[in-house]
Amino acid sequence: MASNAGYAEQADERARGDLTWDVERARADELHLFPVEPCRVLDVGAGTGKDAAWLAGLGHTVTAVEPTDELRAHGARLYPDAGLTWIEAGLPELAGVTGEYDFVLLSAVWMHLDAVERAHGMGRLAELLAPGGRAFMTLRHGPVPAGRRMFDVSGDETAALAAEHGLRTVVNSTGHPDYTDRPGVSWTRVVLGRPAGAGAAG
Repeated sequence: MASNAGYAEQADERARGDLTWDVERARADELHLFPVEPCRVLDVGAGTGKDAAWLAGLGHTVTAVEPTDELRAHGARLYPDAGLTWIEAGLPELAGVTGEYDFVLLSAVWMHLDAVERAHGMGRLAELLAPGGRAFMTLRHGPVPAGRRMFDVSGDETAALAAEHGLRTVVNSTGHPDYTDRPGVSWTRVVLGRPAGAGAAG
């Protein structure tokens, strides 16, 4: 089963939901972890682009990466004037994604990867983070929706893997409630940083 299994079939439903999604309200407890000054942002697993468009509206230069054709099509339709750069790619390879970014967002993405993919994906993340850059990710815990592929990935495992690639853990916080109050679902927040002046570890 592919890491993005189930998303194409639910693309229309997700697009309808995203139209009424208040990003700042949903992320109220996380806003202090997002960049304030305009910077280069990479949104990995951008979906329909709701977070990417919000970040672009704050003045950031945003590249939105999404492997699911149907979700990218909705993003282009919903946010035509956001100035987003869309790339068809997915973890762990992120083929075609180049350059360095000051902030990388992986919202509800990392737990779709198995252990081998996470190891490779963390290496790519380290390559794409600029010196002094940070990556923010959320990890989902709880029942796996039908037709989806998810793994129970902990913040501690993620932090240990990041250290192998020269990244330090800035935040590792678990037990956060689900935005939409789904029964049994909770979240872990992890913020990883690439030290200023340091190269990415291989």
